[in-house]
Amino acid sequence: MTRKSDYAFWTFVMLACLAGATTVLNVTRTYSATSTNSEIYKQLDLFGDVLERVRSDYVDKPDDAMLIDSAINGMLAALDPHSAYLNPKNYRDMQVQTRGEFGGLGIEVTMEQGSGVVKVVSPIDDTPAAKAGLQTNDLITHLDGEQIVGLTLEQAVDKMRGPVNTPITLTIVRKGKDDPFDVKIVRDVIRINAVKARAEGDVIYVKISTFNEQTHANLVKQVDALKKTVKNLRGYVLDLRGNPGGLLDQAIAVSDDFLDKGAIVLTKGRGLEETQRANARPGDITEGKQVVVLINGGSASASEIVAGALQDHKRAMVVGTRSFGKGSVQTIIPLGGGASNGAIRLTTARYYTPSGRSIQAKGIDPDVIVEQELPPELQSKSTNRMPSEASLRGHLKGETKDGKGEGSGSSNYVPKEAEKDAQLQYALKMLRGEPLPATQKAEAPKTDPAVPAPQPAPKQK
Repeated sequence: MTRKSDYAFWTFVMLACLAGATTVLNVTRTYSATSTNSEIYKQLDLFGDVLERVRSDYVDKPDDAMLIDSAINGMLAALDPHSAYLNPKNYRDMQVQTRGEFGGLGIEVTMEQGSGVVKVVSPIDDTPAAKAGLQTNDLITHLDGEQIVGLTLEQAVDKMRGPVNTPITLTIVRKGKDDPFDVKIVRDVIRINAVKARAEGDVIYVKISTFNEQTHANLVKQVDALKKTVKNLRGYVLDLRGNPGGLLDQAIAVSDDFLDKGAIVLTKGRGLEETQRANARPGDITEGKQVVVLINGGSASASEIVAGALQDHKRAMVVGTRSFGKGSVQTIIPLGGGASNGAIRLTTARYYTPSGRSIQAKGIDPDVIVEQELPPELQSKSTNRMPSEASLRGHLKGETKDGKGEGSGSSNYVPKEAEKDAQLQYALKMLRGEPLPATQKAEAPKTDPAVPAPQPAPKQK
């Protein structure tokens, strides 16, 4: 009886100690959280004091909305170069860009240096601008009778965009014409075709300029059409040079178009629960034909996901120069109240190739380095290399084991004439089995020892 009483007593003591320890731990956590929150509130009070001082004492009455926008932008910009606040207008513009269609005229434009007017780079085929006869190098001086001089390029583009079926009158100055003339154009839905494909003899050449909501569908459509016309098809050239990226899901879909199985990309956020992996499904639009991927210093983000996936699976040879090195994922998070309050673009994850390589601040090294010869006017410049991710102030550091290995930029120049395009010509010779010019071979891609490779996906039954 005594032994049972002693056992009950010590059991009670042990449980009481555990309960006390748990209470102390919870109190400590609560104190820590309270202390952290208290510090944040102090900083917010400081921000409020500064804001009120600026509003009351600044030499000119400031715009309150501008002050808040700038404060939010400053906070996000301090994180990394890709996190930012999107005010309502910028948020709408971003949605237009990723949808790949908008109400407009259908012209690519730039600002003519020195004159302050807008220059037509190229009218897009089958758009109102092309049907109205606009030509490359036309100068646009007035919009609905109001001069463009004094507007930024963005402001001029905003004026040319607008509701479908509404008219706008452009005043054009054209070389060879003595006087300016007016062209009336009715806006229509403009679809940005991110994919342009053509036959290069017995090879299908596909250029992807961005990854918007239309990219995968347009790729499949154009490749299917060309396969019916090209005889004795040798293979495919997938040109990702100068492609700055875009939507992650479209990069996954395009990679999947060339793969039958295996991992495509691994994205890893702050917590383990935020780690995700995308896998390829059966079905290869090339039917197993050879593929060469072209990259350069302007190939970034989604482009690097595609190039890295096809390289790791030995599905394609990657030719060109080192890519940009943007290995982070940004999530668009709408703010309360919907589009009227804008959104934030926040870096929420890093991405890795199927073998576990982090591309952040390093880039994709091609299997074969082919440098493009520059024209004389570019050779005279102090540098012909694009800045890389590693050169951006505040960039997320790479994840190599020794902290080294961040990549420098490479050239982004691509000649307009296919016959002068050394990288394209190298790819065509490779696919046709022709003798290749001497070039520098890059090292085979290696798995980063600091990042565990993702495990193979379970087979579907």
